[in-house]
Amino acid sequence: MLVLGIETSCDETAASVVRDGKTILSNVVYSQVVHNKYWGVVPELASREHMKTIVPIVRGALGEAKVALEKVDGVAVTYGPGLVGSLLIGLSFAKSLSYSLRIPLIGINHIEGHIFANFLENLQLEPPFVCLVISGGHSNLIYVADKGEYELLGRTRDDAAGEAFDKVAKVLDLGYPGGPIIDKVSKEGKADFVRFPRAYLEEGSFDFSFSGLKTAVAIYVSRLSQEKLERHRIDIAASFQEAIVEVLVDKGIKAALLKKAKNIALAGGVARNSRLRDRVESEAKKHDLKVFYPSPILCTDNAAMIASAGDFRLSRGERSSFDLNAIPYAKLC
Repeated sequence: MLVLGIETSCDETAASVVRDGKTILSNVVYSQVVHNKYWGVVPELASREHMKTIVPIVRGALGEAKVALEKVDGVAVTYGPGLVGSLLIGLSFAKSLSYSLRIPLIGINHIEGHIFANFLENLQLEPPFVCLVISGGHSNLIYVADKGEYELLGRTRDDAAGEAFDKVAKVLDLGYPGGPIIDKVSKEGKADFVRFPRAYLEEGSFDFSFSGLKTAVAIYVSRLSQEKLERHRIDIAASFQEAIVEVLVDKGIKAALLKKAKNIALAGGVARNSRLRDRVESEAKKHDLKVFYPSPILCTDNAAMIASAGDFRLSRGERSSFDLNAIPYAKLC
């Protein structure tokens, strides 16, 4: 089955053609740069960019896959969570394709899409497993009992991990988006330069909270002279990164042990972080756990993951009606 995936939940316009839920024939992603000067995504600008680019991006995906539009068997599209204006662009476009081509439409939860990104490359990965879905808008710890069967173990109570990276990068005047920049400069920094707080919350909780960590960095920086800030900027970045990674890894490992899962998966934009990958693999070995994560392009928002999840649900006979609406705060479970 050939599934066309469409993803417009935030500031990436993406389209992909996937065969049988596993083989990526194309995966075209346009990342909007208009937001960089604002140090964050501006929802209205994001919607306008999606309107400008959705047609050429879909055409590009079909062309790269060498698949005629009439040969597509179904269209999968993100309906939430995300920015409502952005979601509506992709959803409306997918509905028009479904109606005109008389092919089934299936709405996909963005978080489920990130989980399915792991199935595209890690063919040996099978449920059950624990998945850390961590990005600019989400920090979720999910138990995947089976494909389509999820249990939310923990989530962010305030800033998501990726959001904290962006805000701290701004405090340190490193640039936007903050995640890749902090990851890069931290390789040259001292991760033990500052012992920033780790928010573990109540005993046994798998929820996350990174707002306090962000504030702690801001307060620390505000008390430095310009000369000392310049001298230790990357050390502060590395120390911040270490604090956020330590909590993510610790809770992920404990969740896997609690659920007696043998595998841990990472997903979402922050899953690209090299320190996170190194740390989780190191800790997982101590407990005989295997770690899986997608390649960098499949960590960030993309349509191949949406098409893969769409193939799974379409194969089960699921369909979405044309009254499917964008749900900005859609829950996975």
